Amino acid sequence: MRFSDLPPITHGKLLQLASDRDVGRLITDSRKAVISEEGVFFAIRGERHNGHDFIRTLYEQGIHQFVVEVPFELKNYPEANVLLVDSAVGALQQIAAAHRRQFDIPVVGITGSNGKTIVKEWLYQVLSPEYVIVKNPGSYNSQIGVPLSVWEIQPWHQLGIFEAGISQPNEMEKLREIIQPDYGIFTNIGSAHDAGFKNRQEKISEKLKLFKHVKRLIYCADHADIRQAVVQQQIPVFSWGKSAEADLRLAVSQKENFLVFGGKHIPVHFPFDDAASIENAMHCIAMMLVLNYPPETAAERMSRLKSVPMRLEVKDGINSCVLIDDSYNNDLAGLQMSLDFLQHQRQRSLRTVILSDMEQSGVADEVLVKEIASKIHRAEVGKFIGIGPVLRRFSHFFSVPAQFYLSTEEFLQQYPSDQFSNEVILIKGARVFRFERISAWLQRKVHGTILEINASALVHNLNYFRSHLKPGTRMMAMVKAFAYGNHSVQVANLLQYHRIDYLGVAYADEGAELRQHHITVPIMVMNPAEESFDLLLGHQLEPEIYSLELLEKLIRFLNGRKMGVHIKLDTGMHRLGFVNEDLKQLSTLLKSHPHIQVKSIFSHLSGADDPSLDELTHQQAKRFTVMAGAISSVCHTPPLLHLVNTSGILRFPQYHFDMVRLGIGLYGVDPTRNHALQPVATLKTTVSQVRQVKAGESVGYSGRGVARHDRTIATLAIGYADGFSRAFGNGVGAVLINGRRAPVVGNVCMDMTMVDVSGLEVKEGDTAIVFGEGLPIEEVANCIGTIPYEILTNTSARVKRVMVAEGI
Repeated sequence: MRFSDLPPITHGKLLQLASDRDVGRLITDSRKAVISEEGVFFAIRGERHNGHDFIRTLYEQGIHQFVVEVPFELKNYPEANVLLVDSAVGALQQIAAAHRRQFDIPVVGITGSNGKTIVKEWLYQVLSPEYVIVKNPGSYNSQIGVPLSVWEIQPWHQLGIFEAGISQPNEMEKLREIIQPDYGIFTNIGSAHDAGFKNRQEKISEKLKLFKHVKRLIYCADHADIRQAVVQQQIPVFSWGKSAEADLRLAVSQKENFLVFGGKHIPVHFPFDDAASIENAMHCIAMMLVLNYPPETAAERMSRLKSVPMRLEVKDGINSCVLIDDSYNNDLAGLQMSLDFLQHQRQRSLRTVILSDMEQSGVADEVLVKEIASKIHRAEVGKFIGIGPVLRRFSHFFSVPAQFYLSTEEFLQQYPSDQFSNEVILIKGARVFRFERISAWLQRKVHGTILEINASALVHNLNYFRSHLKPGTRMMAMVKAFAYGNHSVQVANLLQYHRIDYLGVAYADEGAELRQHHITVPIMVMNPAEESFDLLLGHQLEPEIYSLELLEKLIRFLNGRKMGVHIKLDTGMHRLGFVNEDLKQLSTLLKSHPHIQVKSIFSHLSGADDPSLDELTHQQAKRFTVMAGAISSVCHTPPLLHLVNTSGILRFPQYHFDMVRLGIGLYGVDPTRNHALQPVATLKTTVSQVRQVKAGESVGYSGRGVARHDRTIATLAIGYADGFSRAFGNGVGAVLINGRRAPVVGNVCMDMTMVDVSGLEVKEGDTAIVFGEGLPIEEVANCIGTIPYEILTNTSARVKRVMVAEGI
C-alpha cells in the first residue's frame, strides 16, 4: 500500500504528495514514533492531547507522512505527504480493514467481559505447532489497538487471532470490519463496562455484532443470557458446557475431568483448578474441535498450557541497573511494544536488550533477524545480547555493540555479571529459553517482601483526575516521601512519559535523585533548607519560599543568578507560608530582584475532603485570590496559581485556577471515598514456615500469643523493620493468604510476623497480601486508627519495589 492509495480508502482529501512512499508503520503516539520513511502519523484529537500539536516535532525527526483532521501551512513541510480526513481514528480503521481484505486466511475473533487475552494466548500456544499465527500484542483490543494489530498480518501468516474490547454501543461494527472473523469466541459476560450500556442485554447484543458473518461461534451454553441472545440472532454455533444440550460437554467423575464428544469420554487434565482458567481452556478445546483437531489431541495439549504473563515488570537490578522483565513474551509485534517501553525509561542513559531466538515466526531466519536488527538500531539500543543459534548465525546484521550465545546456559556461564552497570536492561525471550533464570541472576537480591506498583492503575488514576480539569489547566503530581512509598524514580519516569506538567518533592535531595535519573520536567521542592541551595541551583530545582527570612537568604546566595521559585501563602492552614502582613515586604523584594522568577503562587486547603469544613475552604479560596493577586502584580511574568489537592480537584472545580496538585489520589487512595480510582500498591510477603502449635503454647516475644487450642501458625517474611507496625499484633491485623484472612498472632517482630492459618491450605512459599486486592489499604489503616498515607509511607526502603505494566 502506498500513500496515494489512501484517499479512496478513507474518503479523504490529498493535500500534498511530495513523494509517493510506501505505508509501512502506522503511528498513533508521537512518543512511540519509530523514524522511517514508511511511517504514517495519525493526528488524533483525544480528550487530553491533540496529535496535531506534535506534527512539527515528528517532521523534524524524520516522519514525513501524516493523516490529519485539520489542515496546516504546507509550505513549512515541503517533504510531507498529507491526507485530510474527517476522523483520524476512522481513517486508521479503514486502512487496516483494507489491509485485512488482502489476505485470505482464517481469522478467530474473541470478545467477552473477561478472559479475552488469556484465551488468545492459549490458542496461540496450542495451535502454533500447525499454524504461523498473527495476534494482538498484549491486550491491544481497543478502537486503536485492533487496527494496529491487524496491520501486522503478513503473507506468511496462516491464522489470525484477534481480541476485541468495547466500552459503549456502536463500537463493535467498526472492529468487525477490521477483523473480519471467520470464527468467533464469546468468553463470558460480566460487569466490566456496564456503565456504558443501558443493561446487560444491550451489552451482549453489542458484543455479538462481531460475529455477524462467522462460520461458527463458540460459547459456553451454561451462560443463559448469552445462549438466549445467540438463539435469537440465529448465529451458527458450537457450544460447550455441563448440560447434555452442549455440543461439547465437560463432565467430572471422581474428581477427574472428561470431555464428552462424538460418543467418546476423553480424560483431560488441566494444570490449574480455578473455574475461570477451566472456562478459558474449554474455549480453546472447542476452537480446536471446530478446526478439526482430534479431541484426544486437544485434551493432550491442555496439560501443556503455560500461565500467561499479562504484564512486564520493572525491577531494581544489580550494580544500579534497572530490569524490564518480559521473560516469556517474544514475537515481532511484542518486541516492538517492549522496545517502545524501553525507549522511554530515562533512569539510565545506556539501554541494553537481551533477546532470544523467536520460535515459529513463519519468516525466513535471515529476513527475521534483519528485521530484529533494524528494530534494535531504531530503538537506540546501546548494547545487544542475542541468545540462540539463529541470532548468532546472522549476527552480522547488528550495527550496535553485540554479543551472541548459543544458549541461556552458555550466557550465564560466560558473561561476567559485573559487565552490567548503570543501564536499563530489557529481558525478552521465548519460553523454551527459560529467561527467568537471567532475570533472577540480574535482580538485586532482597528478601521476599515486595511492594508491587501497578503502572496501569496509576495511569488510570492520573487520567481520571485529568478528566475533571478544564482544557489548559496544568497538573503537579506529588512524588515526595518515595512517591508515598511507591518508588519515586519509577513513578516520576512514568509520569514524565505521560506528560505531567510538574512534579513535587519534599526535599532537595529527592529532586536531585530524580534529575540524576534523567527526569527533566520542572520540580518544586516543598521543604528547602539553606544548606540545600547549592543542590537546588545545580539541578534546576525550584524551591517553595514560605518566609521573608528564607527568601532573603536565597537572594544573598544567588547573588544575581536566576532561579525559579514558588511562593507559599498561608490562607488558614497555619503550617507554612506568608501572611497578609508579609505581602508588602515580599512584593518589594520580588520587584527589586528580577532574577527571582516566581513560577507559581499557591496555598494549601486544610479541609477539602471534609464537607463540614466547606465554609473554611471557601474562606481560604477567597483569601488566596486576594493575596495572590497582590503578589502577581509585581511579578515580571504572570505566575501560575494553584490551591487544590486531591480532594479539592474533585470537590471544588471552581478553585482549580491554573494548576492543581495531585497527591494520594494518584496512588488510588481518595479521602472523598470515590470508587472510580484503582489501587496502585500491593504489599506482598511470603510464608517462610508453617508449624503446628499445641494448646497452651505461646507464639512470639513476651509469650503474648498463647494458643487456647491446637493451631497452625505460618511465619511471614515481614516485620516492623519493613513497615508492618507492631500495632497489628495480637489479632488486631490480618493478612490474606489464598483468598482467606489469617489474623496476626502474638507481637510483630522486627523481621517476621506470625499468623494463624488453622483450617487453611497454606504451604511454605505461598504469598500473603498485607494490603491490596481483597484487603484494601483503607481497611488496614483503619484497624490501627491511622490513615493510608502512613501505611504507604512507612513501607521501608529495604522492601523491593516492582513496577508492573499490565497488558503490554
